[in-house]
Amino acid sequence: MKPSVISINQLTRCFKETVAVDNLCLEVHSGEIFGFLGHNGAGKTTTVRLLNGVIEPTSGSMRVLGLDPQVDGPALRARTGVLTETPSMDERLTAWDNLSIYAALYGVPKMDLSQRVNELLAEFDLADRAKEKVGGYSKGMKQRLALARALLHRPELIFLDEATSGLDPVAAHHVNELIQRMARRQGCTVFMCTHNLVEAQRLCDRVAIMEHGHLVALGTPAELTRQYVRRLDVELEVAEEQIPAAVSILRCMPELVLGEPAQPNGSLVVTINKHESIPEVLAALVQQHVRVYRLAAQEANLEQVYFTIHEEKEGV
Repeated sequence: MKPSVISINQLTRCFKETVAVDNLCLEVHSGEIFGFLGHNGAGKTTTVRLLNGVIEPTSGSMRVLGLDPQVDGPALRARTGVLTETPSMDERLTAWDNLSIYAALYGVPKMDLSQRVNELLAEFDLADRAKEKVGGYSKGMKQRLALARALLHRPELIFLDEATSGLDPVAAHHVNELIQRMARRQGCTVFMCTHNLVEAQRLCDRVAIMEHGHLVALGTPAELTRQYVRRLDVELEVAEEQIPAAVSILRCMPELVLGEPAQPNGSLVVTINKHESIPEVLAALVQQHVRVYRLAAQEANLEQVYFTIHEEKEGV
């Protein structure tokens, strides 16, 4: 197992009567893209603020890159990057000037500064707009520039807080590609707060799900779908004239739930309780001479996991 970049032990943060983070224990490993999921108010942003030393914990302990955020703030910030949902840029300046100023603040050596700025502008597809004022940029361009800024000093760990919020699908896809490239090519660990479950499914090696300040699930997307998604939708395509016979057979199987009405092309959707029931469904139809042209299990996803957990916690 790779070494831990973030270690959290029984971390709690209260705001008066509200417990924003409650007894959180968590490890994030070097080089992984780690998704930190939850609805607004789940404790995601508070946790990031704690890990960056912006606020103090009520109790518990944490180490980031082996450092205590409360004691070693300057040393920690020299090795980490942060991209917030609404990053501030000086819109009166050009992209090149913005990055140059921050590179100097991050301590990038003068002899390397221009090369580093140009590298990142090229990497983030902004080189041809480098001399334009940021005020004229689209939101997607500003977000790419902010991500480039967070990487100026080659951080070992980067925190992303809703990095694609408010972006159109094309811009969001571009930012996600850059995040993946950054993690895989540069070996940077990514701690990604998001409520975009599709994004987390595609990008993250592991995810943690928060509910009202509590950690309620932790694992790879595949592990969590196996653990929490108990029902599986299966689409069947049979000979059109045999739809009534197929429906009759399927209704006799107690472990199945028939979904939407059969489509004109002979497609049926059934919900099963377990993956192992798929061969039984196929066998039952074939034994009654129903011609099955296609059988496809719809892939379980983090969205189903999230809502299953949410309904359990809310008692729905």
